[in-house]
Amino acid sequence: MSVCLATLAMVLAVPTALAQPAKTVIKLGWATADGPQDPSAIGARAFKTALEASSKGTIEVQLFPNRQLGDEKPMMEGMRFGTVDAAIITNAVVAQMEPGFQLNDLPFLYASEVQARTVLDGNVGKELSKRLEAKGITVLGYMEAGFRHMINNKKPVQTPADVIGVKYRVMQNPVFIDMFTSLGGSAVPMAWGETYTAVQQGMVDGLELPLAFIDSLKVYEVTKYLSQTNHTYTALELLIGNRTLGKLSAEQRKAVTDAARVAVAEQRKANFEHGLQMVDVLQSKGMKVNTVSDPAAFRKAVAPMYEKFKPGIGADLMTMALEQVK
Repeated sequence: MSVCLATLAMVLAVPTALAQPAKTVIKLGWATADGPQDPSAIGARAFKTALEASSKGTIEVQLFPNRQLGDEKPMMEGMRFGTVDAAIITNAVVAQMEPGFQLNDLPFLYASEVQARTVLDGNVGKELSKRLEAKGITVLGYMEAGFRHMINNKKPVQTPADVIGVKYRVMQNPVFIDMFTSLGGSAVPMAWGETYTAVQQGMVDGLELPLAFIDSLKVYEVTKYLSQTNHTYTALELLIGNRTLGKLSAEQRKAVTDAARVAVAEQRKANFEHGLQMVDVLQSKGMKVNTVSDPAAFRKAVAPMYEKFKPGIGADLMTMALEQVK
């Protein structure tokens, strides 16, 4: 009997000996596809790999593409209230919660990706992060989707006059609405979930997107003309809710910060390299591509927007950014 009891005790002890601490799960969402060249997907995968390594396996990152955790605005609200852990969100949507982020969407502010990164990795980015943190969300880093271009089914865009009368779907953001209005177009604010069908059915004539999203979201299937206007640089903020961050240990929070830095660098590099090939890819899929020869005419048309949006952005923040991009 004593032998049996000893054996039973050993058997019962095995699960305890082998038991591992429960992993902390961070659910990371984004609105676009999970394709190999989708900018948000690239960033999400890089963050998952980096964080699971830097946390030494104590954190598991679960990925939720294609609006599985909601469209971008609901994900933002979810992070504030703790129902969504983390997300990669388009800058224009972040600006709906914190108007300072409208700075990044001002047309023709940045001349290159390198210039934008310098600004966002410096004091301007830190100030924007501080403002959003006060509203319950922490910026882990500034990823990117590159510059945005106009695509439509009416005609190529060479001058501001080519925008007049054309209905463009824009993000639900006053900067984008004003941009197309200033150029004489008809701006139709719309969440991404409704956009593909709206273009397909002719409810709008076109939209504007970075090259990689045109491909990953298969917008080339429903649009004909791609005009390389480079009108706005698209930052993608890697965000985590303060409530989620507050549940982590100090070591885990450091692991999150370290992983974000690695992921941002990897995402920017990969997205830029993909962008170099993307025009050829989209042409091969049937799009007719042209380059705008006189961007100065577009800049002149939208110049009054800078003064209009200065109060919401903050004069000091705008001055700081403009001094850096001179």
